[in-house]
Amino acid sequence: MKTPGVPPADLADLNRAQDRLSFLYLERCVIHRDSNAITATDDRGVVHIPAATLGVLMLGPGTSITQQAMMLLADNGATAVWVGEHGVRYYAHGRPLARSSRLLVAQAAAVSHRDRRLQVARTMYRMRFPGEDTNTLTMQQLRGKEGARVRRCYREHAKRTGVTWNNREYDPEDFTGSDPVNQALSAAHACLYGIVHAVIVAIGASPGLGFVHTGHDRSFVYDIADLYKADITIPVAFDIAASKTTDIGPDTRRSVRDRVNDGALLERCVRDIRTLLLSPGPDPNEPGDENWLDEEAENNTVRLWDEAGPEQASGRNYGGGDEVDF
Repeated sequence: MKTPGVPPADLADLNRAQDRLSFLYLERCVIHRDSNAITATDDRGVVHIPAATLGVLMLGPGTSITQQAMMLLADNGATAVWVGEHGVRYYAHGRPLARSSRLLVAQAAAVSHRDRRLQVARTMYRMRFPGEDTNTLTMQQLRGKEGARVRRCYREHAKRTGVTWNNREYDPEDFTGSDPVNQALSAAHACLYGIVHAVIVAIGASPGLGFVHTGHDRSFVYDIADLYKADITIPVAFDIAASKTTDIGPDTRRSVRDRVNDGALLERCVRDIRTLLLSPGPDPNEPGDENWLDEEAENNTVRLWDEAGPEQASGRNYGGGDEVDF
């Protein structure tokens, strides 16, 4: 009997994560499917968005999405993320683009070995301190250097924009309770977390297995996002605060979107994650790895682990006699 439903697209036919739109935030609309496009409908009309071009679709308050729309997103490897007002709360996400567990296995092996975990953490910090040797620094020393770097970054952008800066203060329960620059920082970081989360799950890694952050289901998201805050979200937040806008959430999201598109963040994020997890990995100073999705397509099979040697084919009966497909 033929399996009902529309078969998923072949992995090799899908757009790579780094070639897609970074994110699209929708709220107070009905999301459906029209052929290979996602449609967003409200009282102003209908907008069509090609599903194959989406990296992450952020579903804000007041959105309703149909099964057909979710099927299309899943088939095209786009991640749906359910978020709260202003996009600053994360609730859930959809399925990944990758089918292979190669990156996940490498990540689990690295995070479970103290020396390898320290090596990855040092590499993360080295990405933030160009030209500095982090190979002999302890985690305490690295945290101290990072704290000083972030404080300096805040001061520099405050001076550049003329925005008064005291410190990072915000209440997760009250978005508007903090000053404009802290509101903009919260909104900008939420967008960045959504983008990074989408890339991590799209290429088959785990959001929860962090190297610097730990104990949270998005620890690795925070690890990777911290690589880009000084370049993207912090300057955007100070620019928004300096603009005196009264619509901080939407204006911040649009500014982050523009900055991400200009800076090719998706390609950079894919390259950085693969560099960190695969040893030996791609050179972080070289152009993005163009073939990772082809490799995922080649590895799109389920196998059985064997302690004595090579992995075995799945879908067969190994109970004796003739091997038969299940």
